[in-house]
Parts: sequence; structure tokens; C-alpha cells
Amino acid sequence: MKQKKDCIYDLYTADGEVIPCTIHFSDRKSSSIQIKEDATVHVRVPFYTGMHSAQSFIEEKREWIYKNRKKLLLRLADTAPALSPVQQRQAEILQKRFLNAAKVYFPKRCAELQKQTGGSYTKISIRNQKTRWGSCSQTGTLSFNYRLMMAPPEVIDYVIVHELCHLTYMNHSDAFWNKVAGMIPDHAAHRRWLREHGHTLTEAHYLLSLI
Repeated sequence: MKQKKDCIYDLYTADGEVIPCTIHFSDRKSSSIQIKEDATVHVRVPFYTGMHSAQSFIEEKREWIYKNRKKLLLRLADTAPALSPVQQRQAEILQKRFLNAAKVYFPKRCAELQKQTGGSYTKISIRNQKTRWGSCSQTGTLSFNYRLMMAPPEVIDYVIVHELCHLTYMNHSDAFWNKVAGMIPDHAAHRRWLREHGHTLTEAHYLLSLI
């Protein structure tokens, strides 16, 4: 029997977050879900399982996935190194600088990239969230996490393009990813970088990297 290829199912949460779940077809007899240390979700199902059944299984476990993945993300975000009193003051100054820089950078860069992605946004919001890097609302508001200012420029561009493409496709369909790939061919590498290194985008990590 021909082996089925792994595929991605996007799980939409109540607050609008999208959690990509990788479905693996194997010779196991039962279905299971694993949330790895990089916060990726992996679903293993018997090879004879149809896509509809696999997706239904994920939807049934929606609350479990959301709750446990959020716990992991919060734990990763809280693993910032301890700072001395002096370093803590420096971190507070850095936070203000990154916030101010983000308020200037994101509107400018969005305007530049929007010329290529199309779509129309209403406003840009800069936030401080532990588990999300960007979002696009139904009303056209683009939101970005200021901590992205500590990420490589190509990763920032990926997040911006991702949200700009949602102005055309408010989902994670093949058409959406094709549009993202048209501008960011190596977008998968940038998504992976955020999964593996996103928890280090803190003022504490940034300060200690300078020592």
C-alpha cells in the first residue's frame, strides 16, 4: 500500500490563533498527539485513517492542544536568564527602545511590502505578547509583537508578509501559502527559526548576548 505523505492541518482557536498540526500516517493502531519542546504539534494516526477523520480527531482535542501548548510557550517565555539590578534597569530601557523602534519600523516596512502583496489594512498595532508574533483581524488591523525587533530582518519580513497575505486570504489554505512563498520562498525556514529561537527574543537574552 502506498505510504501517505505527512500534511498540515491548521487548528483555529477561539482567540484567533492558528496552530499548525502536522499529521503523520503510520502503522500504529491508535491515534495520538504530541507537543514537542519547540511547541510544534504532531498528530500520529493509523495509515488507513482518512483526512476527515484525522481532522475530526484534532478538533476533538482542540482544548487539550491549546491549553498544553500555551503552558509550554509560557514556560519557554519565562526561562529568561536572571538579571542583576543594574541589568534589570538596562532591560527596562531596552524594552522602551525596542517598542519605540517597532512603532516606527513596522508601519514603514508594511507599507513597502504591501505594494507587492496587495490588500488593504486599516491600522497597525504594536503589542507585547508571550505566545504570538503577529495577527490580522477581520477589520484589517495588523498586530505585531515588538520583540520581533530582536529577530533577524528576514524573519521580521516573513511575519509581516504572512500577515499582509491574510488581507487576501483569511485562512491558511494552499492559496495563502502560495502567496507567501511567492515573496518569501524560504518561509518554512523562518517559521522554524521562530519555533526554535522565539523564546530567546527577550531583553534579558539580548543583554547577555552582548557580554
